[in-house]
Amino acid sequence: MLTKIVPIGNSRGIRIPKAMLEHCGFGEEVELEAKNGALILRPVNTPRAGWADAFGDMAAAKDDAMVHEDTPTATQFDAEEWQW
Repeated sequence: MLTKIVPIGNSRGIRIPKAMLEHCGFGEEVELEAKNGALILRPVNTPRAGWADAFGDMAAAKDDAMVHEDTPTATQFDAEEWQW
């Protein structure tokens, strides 16, 4: 695909079609690298991206039960010696 380099203030830039942005997973920021005479754009890697949606889907499917059903029990120290 050919595109024009256009002036943007004192800089220059390109317009990236919406379909390409979505296909590449670009959000509001990208990583930009110059390598071997080429510009490389990558989506910003955000750790745990999508986890909230995945947990919501698990809850909706009732697949979010605790793995360990037993809860910690109080020790003799907790019951008899510990004071607040």
